[in-house]
Amino acid sequence: MSRTLGNSVKDKSSGKPLAEYRKKRRFDVTPEPAGAKTPKPRRGPSLAFVVQKHRATALHYDFRLEWKGVMLSWAVPKGPSYDPAVKRLAMQVEDHPIEYNKFEGIIPEGEYGGGTVMIWDHGTWTPEEPDVDASLRKGDLKFTLEGKKLHGGWVLVRTRGRPGDSKPAWLLIKHRDAWASREDVAELAPRSVVTNRLLLEIARDEGGDVQKAADGDPPGLLREILEDPRLLAPAKTSCKKSVWHSKKKAFS
Repeated sequence: MSRTLGNSVKDKSSGKPLAEYRKKRRFDVTPEPAGAKTPKPRRGPSLAFVVQKHRATALHYDFRLEWKGVMLSWAVPKGPSYDPAVKRLAMQVEDHPIEYNKFEGIIPEGEYGGGTVMIWDHGTWTPEEPDVDASLRKGDLKFTLEGKKLHGGWVLVRTRGRPGDSKPAWLLIKHRDAWASREDVAELAPRSVVTNRLLLEIARDEGGDVQKAADGDPPGLLREILEDPRLLAPAKTSCKKSVWHSKKKAFS
């Protein structure tokens, strides 16, 4: 893949990259990265992808593809499926900074997206067609993933959406290839690919809402942990807390 692939088409929004992302966040409160002031495509032949499991108001999976110095992002409520017969709804959301790929921790309650975030999968992606912008305009983006959990061919197809949707609705669909399967990868592989933690362990370690986070972990695994607490990873006391705490003095 050419190193200039990410610059093949001029970005109409290049004047204010990540403006919507930054408008929704208070970076003196949330530990999320603000990103570079002027995002630029990274050098090199590979493009990154990341899937972040996010227990906010409801559980969903944030599916992100690197393009033109930012991460194109979709919220997938039920997570990716290896079954080509299963079409997962993917709601397009604001672009995120590439620095977000390394974020795993707590977004404070009351902030946009408040809850626990896990790096569920990451790796590289390759578009089937080099003109990604044209594929996005067409609403038919085919690509290959090479991650820790997700592999093979996939497609994002834009749909008409539902009445009242504020963002474009897409479908994330697995291609029929050697990686296709009816097994539930979200159920079988629920842990972080960088820290091997469950959502409840991330919340416990970093000052989040453990009960809320645990609601996003597989119920069967939680039952096993209740029967045998040794299955729960030891608390990481050295972890830096991601949750924000006010510096104001408490009332006496």
